[in-house]
Amino acid sequence: MDLERVERELRKRLDYPYRWGKKQSDDWDNRTNFIYTTYSFRRLLERTAAFDGALRDYALNRWYNFWSAKAVEYIFSLHGNVEPNINKYDKRVDFYIEGIPFDHKTSVFPKGFKRSYAYARAHEEELIYWLYMNQSQEKRKHLKNRLFVILYDGKDMQHWKLKAYIGFLKHKIDTYMGHFSKNNLHIFDFGEGRVYSDILWVYRDK
Repeated sequence: MDLERVERELRKRLDYPYRWGKKQSDDWDNRTNFIYTTYSFRRLLERTAAFDGALRDYALNRWYNFWSAKAVEYIFSLHGNVEPNINKYDKRVDFYIEGIPFDHKTSVFPKGFKRSYAYARAHEEELIYWLYMNQSQEKRKHLKNRLFVILYDGKDMQHWKLKAYIGFLKHKIDTYMGHFSKNNLHIFDFGEGRVYSDILWVYRDK
């Protein structure tokens, strides 16, 4: 994957409002599945030109989130202790870190958590539990191992924009992986056995 090209395309999305007129749904997902094979933002605009405003916003957001997530997965795969999952249809495992399967989820800092960023940093397990309990109810819902990449922009509070800064994300991921240890993971039991999870914080204040 050409990470510089992906970043250039994703940053073109930043000039458009980031609105979710509707929660994620299988119906609208099916109508916008072309985002998986649309590599440029210009082509995305062409393919969504006939959509109404809400569906167009939905497609732009899905495209943006998908390609940022693929770049993040690729960055993880560059590390020697990471093995990508060759089954691209597996919704619960993106890669293995030191043999431990993980689904990764990049998310902005959740307003619904009702706590400050400083509190969340000091109480990671509380936030992780909240994230599991309040996850999307669609295709990727599960209570298995998950690595959360949480974005927080202390500069202008537009956390979503950090998904486009692939070089910055790579720096944060590389730093995290340089200190990765199974002993530092948080362990949960949701009734189906041991679950490993952690938060990789991506914070920007200037």
